Amino acid sequence: MSIYIFNWLFLLALFPVAFFWLRRAWRIFFRRDFSEVALKKGMPPPNAERYAPYEMIINLLGGIVMVGVLVAVLGFQALERDDWVAVAGSTLWIKLFASFALSRQAHGLGAARKKKGKDGESAAES
Repeated sequence: MSIYIFNWLFLLALFPVAFFWLRRAWRIFFRRDFSEVALKKGMPPPNAERYAPYEMIINLLGGIVMVGVLVAVLGFQALERDDWVAVAGSTLWIKLFASFALSRQAHGLGAARKKKGKDGESAAES
């Protein structure tokens, strides 16, 4: 009985997930709003426009798959429980990992090192 409740909760959670992902893709593509592109610690990279197409595609594909799962389960009852849970769960994790990787690529992978001059002082200190 408890598994049945968790399945319905997971299915109901797909609605807001799909909505937010498709809304983010809409904002990036039509409104040219890059404030949510490749976020790291809540801040977009300085060149967010460069990474916007990738973020838009990641969100669009994830949202379309989630809507497809919802339609297949609620509308047509075309997928068994194990199948839609596998598709939705895999999509959720792949989208999260892809967005994480894009944000790390956009922000760089480490702290920028300051170049030292001939006398040992960094360029920022002089």
